[in-house]
Amino acid sequence: MHPAIMVMGVSGCGKSTVGAGLAAAIGGTFLDGDDYHPPLNVAQMAAGQPLTDAMRWPWLDTLAKAVQDARQGGPVVFACSALRKPYRDHLRAAVPDLRIAYLDAPRDVVTARLAQRQGHYMPASLLDSQYATLEIPQHPTIAVRIDQPVAAIIAALRRIV
Repeated sequence: MHPAIMVMGVSGCGKSTVGAGLAAAIGGTFLDGDDYHPPLNVAQMAAGQPLTDAMRWPWLDTLAKAVQDARQGGPVVFACSALRKPYRDHLRAAVPDLRIAYLDAPRDVVTARLAQRQGHYMPASLLDSQYATLEIPQHPTIAVRIDQPVAAIIAALRRIV
């Protein structure tokens, strides 16, 4: 089975940018977890309301299935916030040998990025709830700080492929 690598962290930390760059660097497929949210989840977040666990579980199941299907053809890198340990455990159970890349995101860096973000349904007003929910992984496959160039982050993450 081909590798599956989850790039995780709070909203605005660069999961999609880094994940897509890593997938390109290793000749893999990139999946953005945001693309697998049902319309109700998107509407909830767009309204400035955090998702409930009842809303997250079906989304995580859909995402895990997409990852498992895609990794049949080659390596897969996917972006998913997976802020709490139970979410990561759920994904690990559904995606055997999942590798986790944690993007360690200082709040000031993320706040500046979100202030410049255009066209995303996740409002900056939910950043506090993201950090409040975040359970920093105790044993990620790799952790990389985001206050460096994207190319350096991707280079560091290539070590886990």
